[in-house]
Amino acid sequence: MIELHNVPELVDPVLVAAFEGWNDAGEAASGVIQHLEDAWEATPIAELDPEDYYDFQVTRPTVELDGDNRRINWPTTRVSWARVPDSGRDVILIRGIEPNMRWKTFCRELVGLMLELEVETVVLLGALLADAPHTRPVPVTGSSSDLGLSTLLNLEPARYEGPTGILGVLQDACSRADLSTMSLWAAVPHYVAQPPSPKATLALLHRVEDLLDVTVPLGELPEQSRAWENGVNELAEQDTEVAEYVRALEEQKDAAELPEASGEAIAREFERYLRRRGPDSAGPPV
Repeated sequence: MIELHNVPELVDPVLVAAFEGWNDAGEAASGVIQHLEDAWEATPIAELDPEDYYDFQVTRPTVELDGDNRRINWPTTRVSWARVPDSGRDVILIRGIEPNMRWKTFCRELVGLMLELEVETVVLLGALLADAPHTRPVPVTGSSSDLGLSTLLNLEPARYEGPTGILGVLQDACSRADLSTMSLWAAVPHYVAQPPSPKATLALLHRVEDLLDVTVPLGELPEQSRAWENGVNELAEQDTEVAEYVRALEEQKDAAELPEASGEAIAREFERYLRRRGPDSAGPPV
């Protein structure tokens, strides 16, 4: 049983979660949770006992210096709470590491926490490696137990079949508990898989904004996203094979999306941008 600390009376709580590891290409998904924790000054309220779920020879603890003192930082899953500015609603944030064992028990604990906190909607964030060109908008796919949520975010349904990670197991557990659940996945170019991947983080963050109908302070993320893309451009220019491969991906992407590149689709995206950022914001959507 997860022990909660300093939890106020929550208003329309939504839970957003991401896990480092197999589900988190380029650390794009966990980067969203970290950004939200900082932007909304989230308060820690609980953490799972790492002894129950982690093999410390596989996922090792780390030693950190705190002034002149050394302390052990154990791998675990932590829960925090934030009240979204100007909205009056609350968000529960979960950021952890994919467990090494006892996944069913792990998910039961988290679902029990969600029910105890009377969470209304669960949003699970992930990122996967894909044949996606870094020069185009980051594709975000998803699936949901709530058709209305899928329609709201204009999501293309996920078609993946095969091995799954903790996100897939947790989504199934939430659905079985009748919790309205959605998973969002950003596609990270496989040829630049190393973290961080700020462009993918930004794409997922925009989806969270749409879902919660809020504006999140983006901080340095847009600038970091542009710097990341420019850096990959420079690397590609130095390697003819990579440059040709990127051009091939661009052609495939553009051909596949040509029917969607209508004035209506562009206007819809621009309206979304203005609604979130306001007409006085500098620069176009990233």
